[in-house]
Amino acid sequence: MTEAVEAGPASIDIVLIDDHAIVRHGLRSILEREPDLRVVGEASTIESARAVVDQARPSIVLLDLKLSTGSDTEGLDLCATLVADHPELGVLVLTTFIDDHLVMAAIHNGARGYVVKDVDTSALIRAIRDISRGGSAFDARSAAAMVRGIHAGPAETDNKLTGREQEVLELLSRGMSNGEIGKKLFISDTTVKFHVGNILRKLGVSRRAEAVHLAGKMGLI
Repeated sequence: MTEAVEAGPASIDIVLIDDHAIVRHGLRSILEREPDLRVVGEASTIESARAVVDQARPSIVLLDLKLSTGSDTEGLDLCATLVADHPELGVLVLTTFIDDHLVMAAIHNGARGYVVKDVDTSALIRAIRDISRGGSAFDARSAAAMVRGIHAGPAETDNKLTGREQEVLELLSRGMSNGEIGKKLFISDTTVKFHVGNILRKLGVSRRAEAVHLAGKMGLI
């Protein structure tokens, strides 16, 4: 994790989240050639990412979905957490993975854009600027995947609980409040509320007690 740095008022402040230092260094050197772009922090893990975003308060996060050898998609949970904690944040997924369900899952978790790592420099910079202005940004392949996902309708995998949602559900079943769950998982009350909302939506219920009852019948807890 690097320390936040001062940025001019006209700059677009960016945090890079990728588990490979060489990728982060390459992105920094490319982005900081632009007068309006400033990299204000870097992170390689979920924990350091949350810390540097809290400290640096960027307007944009470039996020890889694979942050460890144990999972190819743990960045999805991180995306949801960052957006829940910082609703104004623009998350642009920059990854090597591309499929319909993954693109749709990133969008459902709050990402405003999705591009693959072989995107050309000008397209990446344009995507960052578009998101900084409140828009969205998708390269040709991710846009096509998104269209297919929309036309296909909700897929079964879209309703599958994430690892973090499963943890929250199990703690809900113990009767814990949002505050208690937050302390247990070292996340904010706002993030817990976000995950609870996703759990209710995915299970098709409107109350926490209903979610716990249904999850028990489904063998989820």
